[in-house]
Amino acid sequence: MFDGLIEKMGAAFKKFRSKGKLTAADVKEGMREIRMALLEADVNYKVTKEFVNRVTERAVGAEVLESIQPGHQVVKIVDEEMTKIMGGKQEKIKIASNPPTVVMLVGLNGAGKTTHAAKLALMLKKENKRPLLAACDVYRPAAVRQLEIVAEAAGAPCFSVPGEKDPVKIAEQSVKHAKQNGNDIVLIDTAGRLQIDEALMDELKRMKAAVNPHEILLVIDAMIGQESVNVAETFNNMLDITGVMLTKLDGDTRGGAALSVRYITGKPIKFVGMGEKIDALEEFFPDRMASRILGMGDILTLVDKAQAAIDEKKAEELEKKLRDQSFGLDDYLDVFEQTKKMGSMEQILSMMPGIKPGALKDAKIDEKQIARTEAIIKSMTKKEKDYPDIINASRKKRIAAGSGTNIEDINKLLKQFDQTNKMMKQFLGGGKKKKFKKLGMPF
Repeated sequence: MFDGLIEKMGAAFKKFRSKGKLTAADVKEGMREIRMALLEADVNYKVTKEFVNRVTERAVGAEVLESIQPGHQVVKIVDEEMTKIMGGKQEKIKIASNPPTVVMLVGLNGAGKTTHAAKLALMLKKENKRPLLAACDVYRPAAVRQLEIVAEAAGAPCFSVPGEKDPVKIAEQSVKHAKQNGNDIVLIDTAGRLQIDEALMDELKRMKAAVNPHEILLVIDAMIGQESVNVAETFNNMLDITGVMLTKLDGDTRGGAALSVRYITGKPIKFVGMGEKIDALEEFFPDRMASRILGMGDILTLVDKAQAAIDEKKAEELEKKLRDQSFGLDDYLDVFEQTKKMGSMEQILSMMPGIKPGALKDAKIDEKQIARTEAIIKSMTKKEKDYPDIINASRKKRIAAGSGTNIEDINKLLKQFDQTNKMMKQFLGGGKKKKFKKLGMPF
């Protein structure tokens, strides 16, 4: 995500930091590089111009140029202004005081409305809401069936009216159904088009008038770059949207949509799709996204993921076992499985400060390693899991045959387990436990 932009920003910042003192000319030269980086990242020209002007105006001030570390001050200003461009603060869905809250999802074909309606339903369920998904796309073949499938994956009910051709009537009936069945949120999956046309907008306007939605979320594919601004402007002018959901942001190497949409429309980005899995949806935090773009990581989102994925009771049990020196390979597998819930290792590492995009490409992280680890450990006896020291050559041969691996894999696993065990004991000693727990990790 934002690979090119992160690297170019990093190069510009390096020049700022490398100088003990900055002049106005130094700032302008650095800002020229940042402007080029933003334009190459497909950020809207108006947004780029406004951003560069704001940063330059603040960065050439006496309090910056005469400070002890002017380079760091400039980076701080860039961070603050980028956060402002993207909205300043996080904005959630407005929940109606008199349920159900009605949310229309609108956008072009292929943006991901149907799958992200289900992702949003799952997120809301975790917040103890009772969402209902309404199938109002009567044009695309199998659209209703697709929504039913993803709704089932999210564990949410799906409302449809077989044979009904008017999506406005289906939307109205879905709201009535929600009131009768105790659903406090209705997520309306509307039809898209290959391009914006009068018929699409007229239908959406009629639906808006009929159900009076509390939210109209525009679903935009982040990978269409500059075009996302044009789409957002048109939908906002016609429907007065209340927010944006950016999809496929994990595949957006440029970042133009995330940096442009809020400024051009004045409407907040509320959610971002970060992958194909049903739980790959995140709330949008402008400050955290600015931090990611500037290569400073996103520890807060990493902590949120850890807290959501890690079982607190299990974490306490693992901590006790480490202290009692009874931490076995079954427990080691638990740590792997809980970490896996947080997402891919590449996603986790990308949120760590100082990790460059290029470094992740070279790392060649093997996600299949977890599956091999599971197979090896599950091929062991209980005694071998509890007391790995007893695993000799003949036992390794048997385990390798049972897990479909080789003795080298088993030796590697046992070595990693031993190193992890020692490292965790060090974290639990020497007053480091609190620091480790702040990261939301299971010890």
